[in-house]
Amino acid sequence: MGAVLAIVVGLILGLPAIAFTDAQGDLTAAGNIVAQVGLVLGLVLVPLFIARSHGATSLGSALRRLGVRQFEPADVLWMGVALLAYLVLLGLYSLFIVEPEQEDIAESFGPVPVQILLIAIAAPFSEELCFRGMLFGGLRERLPMVPAALIAGVVFGLLHAFTGISAVPPLAILGVIFCLLYEKTGSIVPGILLHALNNSVALLSQ
Repeated sequence: MGAVLAIVVGLILGLPAIAFTDAQGDLTAAGNIVAQVGLVLGLVLVPLFIARSHGATSLGSALRRLGVRQFEPADVLWMGVALLAYLVLLGLYSLFIVEPEQEDIAESFGPVPVQILLIAIAAPFSEELCFRGMLFGGLRERLPMVPAALIAGVVFGLLHAFTGISAVPPLAILGVIFCLLYEKTGSIVPGILLHALNNSVALLSQ
């Protein structure tokens, strides 16, 4: 419910974007930026609110409850394992099922610095906080690791369905891997860093 609420709040906060449309009724770059910023805020503010309502007494303690914690240098190895696992599974998916295609939304945000800020920085932080820190973390209080990771990963993948259905399974796999990485390291920061790397590569390739 928290993840659904975060998305709904994000969409509501992004509603002012409709004031920025062109002659054809499509969102301008400013409109797309406002919509994306609204979503980012929803994915950040709702988890923080829920963490505060469940005993966190400050912003710092809320972030720590959501997995924003220091990780050990040795955990870099697990980041490498996670990255390798994703690349192998992505390769198998592309080879035996379908080449994933995802809509290029970067240009809709206008200037390159804005694209970098929203896609390579804001999105990784907000999505990991919501879907790994809050959703997976909350599920783990009631479910074993694997079911919790699968649910959180599928929800994460489905969130990106509007950019291309064929990209949903690989993103769901990525979400599951990030959940397992969080479980192993005790921090969502490694996932944020890998998420930022993945988005940066996607941004450069487009």
